[in-house]
Amino acid sequence: MNTFNIGVTGVGGGVGQGVIKSLYDSGYNVIGLDGELLGAGLYSVSKSYLIPYAKSPDFIPTLLDICHKEKIALLFPGLDAELEPLSKHRKDFAAIGTTVIVSDQQVITISDDKLQTFEQLTPLGIKVPFTVALDTFDVTQNKIVFPVIIKQQVGGARSKNVFLIKTEKEFDKTVSSIDKKSDYILQEYIEGDEYTCGTVNLDGVCKGVIVMRRILRDGDTYKCFTEHNSVIEETVRKIVTAIKPFGACNVQLRLKDNIPYVFEINARCSGTTAARTLCGFNEPKMIADYILKGIEPIYDIKIQTVLRYWKELVVENEEINQLKGNKFTENKHRLSL
Repeated sequence: MNTFNIGVTGVGGGVGQGVIKSLYDSGYNVIGLDGELLGAGLYSVSKSYLIPYAKSPDFIPTLLDICHKEKIALLFPGLDAELEPLSKHRKDFAAIGTTVIVSDQQVITISDDKLQTFEQLTPLGIKVPFTVALDTFDVTQNKIVFPVIIKQQVGGARSKNVFLIKTEKEFDKTVSSIDKKSDYILQEYIEGDEYTCGTVNLDGVCKGVIVMRRILRDGDTYKCFTEHNSVIEETVRKIVTAIKPFGACNVQLRLKDNIPYVFEINARCSGTTAARTLCGFNEPKMIADYILKGIEPIYDIKIQTVLRYWKELVVENEEINQLKGNKFTENKHRLSL
């Protein structure tokens, strides 16, 4: 049987590397793609390509050429910035035999825009921390109950440009320091344990959910714990059933008084993809098996603890120079879980 080629973008970051790790020893051949010459994931798979950034006009044409040349059957995006252009060009990729694991534009908008998340999910009866555009919030007419969160309305990663405000003095100081207030939202702060929940969604149906409590450091999950929690799982299933993402979709929430408050959705694989795989919920492989082989997703979630740690990868300078010059390299290394 021929081996299917699977492309993964953003392999210099945690999401792309998580997909690589999850597909290790799966029978699929992974091809790494990234815009950074020293993206670690480029040197951990059999073949790699240096590609333009998502904002470049050459991004889509370059990816189409690579997917056609390498006969890439599936393409997993690893960066938020890539989701919109890839979603717009899904039909172009499908025409050359590549299925891009990306959702519709509407799903990406609901996920990426925190005000849209609040406005779209609240009417469904899903608890979302109260959210309002910062530049339209009238302090004189609206009493603020501290603490509150100020963060970017669209995008944002690893707690960048996120401010936890505990007093009126902090609020005034923070707001006055923000140049473009229209880019930010004010959000109710919810106390409670934080959860990251993974889902697999195919043919408009949620095929599975994993619930993980997590502890963050610098905005990244560095300790996580699988749990069976029917209340959280029901909320997550309700969300993805309503918005209908395609492939993996990550839901982040806090649990207060046994009520889940959803504060973020990522319509892609997440930074905890590899941790979920270690716990028996391998999103990339389940998606690939279903689309390429017609195998229904099967999983057996283990209740365990996953701790993050650094892992060194030695790369020969010859390989780096080859990738720099040719925008392509074949590697000796393989990255395992």
